[in-house]
Amino acid sequence: MSESESHTLDPKRRKGRGVSTNRTNRFEKTSRVAVHDGWDIDDDLPPFRTEVSDEVPRSVITRNTSPDIGFDRSINPYRGCEHGCVYCFARPSHAFLGLSPGLDFETRLIARPEAPRVLADELRAKKYRPATIAIGTNTDPYQPIEGDRRVMRGILEVLQAHRHPVAIVTKGTLIERDIDILSDMAAQGLARVGISVTTLDRDLARKMEPRVPGPERRLATIRKLADAGIPVRVMASPMIPGLTDHELEAILQRGAVSGATTASYIMLRLPREVAELFRDWLAEAVPGQADKVMARVRAVHGGRDYDPEWGKRMTGEGAFANLLKRRFDVAAARLGLTRDEAPLRTDLFRVPPRVGDQLSLF
Repeated sequence: MSESESHTLDPKRRKGRGVSTNRTNRFEKTSRVAVHDGWDIDDDLPPFRTEVSDEVPRSVITRNTSPDIGFDRSINPYRGCEHGCVYCFARPSHAFLGLSPGLDFETRLIARPEAPRVLADELRAKKYRPATIAIGTNTDPYQPIEGDRRVMRGILEVLQAHRHPVAIVTKGTLIERDIDILSDMAAQGLARVGISVTTLDRDLARKMEPRVPGPERRLATIRKLADAGIPVRVMASPMIPGLTDHELEAILQRGAVSGATTASYIMLRLPREVAELFRDWLAEAVPGQADKVMARVRAVHGGRDYDPEWGKRMTGEGAFANLLKRRFDVAAARLGLTRDEAPLRTDLFRVPPRVGDQLSLF
């Protein structure tokens, strides 16, 4: 029986992982089938391990023209994310690698160790014009493997040397390691950080985001960054209708107390394969709430699991979505949190000289 038919992988093997399946991606015409050979022996297999391969990118700055995204360029130090968030909208991107958006997304990762060098070359191009680079908008730059690989650290060192603005989004407390760079850049108006807090319920967080530091630990990171002079945004994202939306005000309050000065939220998005993965997770993790949650998800996305239309995909529409927006606006105003962030500086950008370069006399 195939995994796509059985719907679930061995619970013992997938402990600490976010999804229960590894269905074939949408581009494949065939799927693997696991068949018991009939031998009555102890054939327990080991837990699923994280595998990391390296990629040498030709470029690392990705451009976008989406009208509802506040940046036009981004960098991804890694493909896939070991955090394993079941709701992650980036999961379908693994299909372009011939891998599954399910378990493969969180266990078969690709690191880009040459990214800092390639970035430096791109920033040196004569036609390059600086604007804020967003990092962490697809996969998390501070997922566990960053502790050993240090790709993000290298990228930050390049951006610091070029005095280039950067905006980071993460759930990973490993960002505290880079406070030395970020505080220096923030003092020059070159850096800001968003920390995502999806729920304050530790047990629920562990089920949804199995390898992400707990919510209290993330709030502590907000405090450490803020104390270092780094502007921090608390991100109540994604808000899951019928499951976490009741926590919106509490998340914002805890973020403000921890030192965040701005705030935002995004409605749950379930593009492509994520919808089925999320429905499977609901049925297993919170079966008594599954129908209610999906009913409300569809209510805010025009009767579908997901509406990709620009201007709606991030916020949803309808009565529930409008009420959530109103609640956010009221709570943010009461707590002194704003959506607007001061623009990061681009006028300080410079290309540092390399060994052997001709130095200017002026």
